[in-house]
Amino acid sequence: MASRVNTSFTLIPNQKYRRSNRRSSCVSSTLYSDSQPLSTLGNFKALPLEIFQIILRYLSVKDISILSMVSKTFSQHIVNYISTASGSKRLLLQDFHNPELPGERQDSAILEHYRSLGLLFKRCTLLLPTKERLKYIHKILAEVSCFKFNGCAAPMQCLGLSCYGMFLQILTAGWDELECHRVFNFLCELTSLSRKVQTTVFSKPGNARKLELRIRLFCRNVLLDHWTQRSDSAFWLTCILKPWPMVNQARLLYIIFGPISPQDGQVVWQKMIEEPTDESSLKGLADAINLLYDTGIKEWTADDVISLIDELSVVPREWLLENNARLLILCGNDICFTFMASKAVNGRATELARLIVFLALVCEKELYCMDWTVKIMQRLCKVFNTSVDKHNFLQNVANAFACIIMEMLQSVMSGDHDEEDRNFLNLFHLVHAQANFHKEVLYLTVDSAST
Repeated sequence: MASRVNTSFTLIPNQKYRRSNRRSSCVSSTLYSDSQPLSTLGNFKALPLEIFQIILRYLSVKDISILSMVSKTFSQHIVNYISTASGSKRLLLQDFHNPELPGERQDSAILEHYRSLGLLFKRCTLLLPTKERLKYIHKILAEVSCFKFNGCAAPMQCLGLSCYGMFLQILTAGWDELECHRVFNFLCELTSLSRKVQTTVFSKPGNARKLELRIRLFCRNVLLDHWTQRSDSAFWLTCILKPWPMVNQARLLYIIFGPISPQDGQVVWQKMIEEPTDESSLKGLADAINLLYDTGIKEWTADDVISLIDELSVVPREWLLENNARLLILCGNDICFTFMASKAVNGRATELARLIVFLALVCEKELYCMDWTVKIMQRLCKVFNTSVDKHNFLQNVANAFACIIMEMLQSVMSGDHDEEDRNFLNLFHLVHAQANFHKEVLYLTVDSAST
């Protein structure tokens, strides 16, 4: 299937952009001028700067962020405090691997701290252009090694990237798309993300396992997982995927959302091609596909999403049809029907019939309603233009049931003991699936005849 390249998606437009509430005097080579009058400090103007900074030590991060909005001068002094060694040590907590506290308490406490810190930086850099804000924030956060792409030696046990992502989410919440594109480009340049992605998507799957893991953790923990609005998550996922051809988008999607080993967190590439998998291994991929399909992001059409699923089903090689069917069920009615209708339109009736059989098998195994599969088949019949095409499709479905049952029976007879038990159970489910499928067809036929 043809894939589409959109190399211009994350490029920065040439025209200058500035928030409506920014003043041109704010654009300078330094963060703030030291020559501003101190009258806006009010009663604090009599205090030496050192005393003012001591007072800040007794305020919570939330209180400091509120204080930063009092005046530009207050904001300047708070920025200076953040840049001091004592301020940086107090604000940039780094106990990302603390084993002494209970996991959930520790996670929530430090994430909440970086949520508040993101709000503080958002407020005290409010008057700066986006480029200057990002440079200043990077200068401060660069002291924390666990915020870097390869900065932590134990990334699976580290909360650093999650805290960085929480900070970034609060900082950029409410920013328009142009500014968020600037943020994404800044991060790509900072981490060489595009070069690292290129290395993985053009290599043989699994040849760069550690790099695949780092890309997954950075994209999930920093860019994707902390957003509450689906449209925001879809925006950042689009930024990640769209610069690449469709075949590489599918590979990258698998790296970010595909199944991983519970031991080391690395991507399991053979999961979909060796044996039927479970819902948990596919849920991340299905959620990501739904995100792109449902949120109305202008860069994604329905055809794009269907093509992405088609490419995904051969990563790294062609999936078992049962795994294909399970993914489509998890994606929901609209995506499942649209995907299958595209096969009907393109004359792939035999392939479509086999997919119907495996939809029925998954419904039988997971105790889903079998009439759902029958209704999908009924809707697909309306896609075919002539009665002959419809009858041929239904004949293909019947033949597919018989053919796949015989294939499974042959596997049972030729496999070793363990494989024989597993294959026999699969055959058992398929025979029951066929019976329940045809029962629903008979019900539908009788109901139609009586009306």
